[in-house]
Amino acid sequence: MIFEIEYSLEDLSATVTKLLEAIKHGPNIWLFRGEMGAGKTTLVREIGLQKKVQTRVQSPTFSLVNPYETEAGDFIYHFDLYRLENVHEAIDIGIEEYLDSGHLCFIEWPERAESLWNIPHINIEIIQLTEFSRKLTCNWQ
Repeated sequence: MIFEIEYSLEDLSATVTKLLEAIKHGPNIWLFRGEMGAGKTTLVREIGLQKKVQTRVQSPTFSLVNPYETEAGDFIYHFDLYRLENVHEAIDIGIEEYLDSGHLCFIEWPERAESLWNIPHINIEIIQLTEFSRKLTCNWQ
């Protein structure tokens, strides 16, 4: 399945609503791909709002993973792998246990651990078209 949409920051909430509807029966591993500044964390933040996480979603750049709990008591794990040198560092932080948890796992910069993604996952790619517009492409693997 492929979902594709162009959006602006003003359209972000409606775009996320459409995205969540399109992938509601998909795998729990979501890989967010895009250049620096494309809007990966902004997109994850809006998903968190719509999933009703109880704390502010922010980039886990330094902690590598932030856990969030939703109002319903579900957990979402948000990873930022940008600082990793190789896949072994991801394994050292216990990423496989998170991936096997059955909870939603949002992973920014999955390219840093590409060999881990031989499991069912959703690829979400963001391309910056202009300063104010983005193109989001989503597909299941």
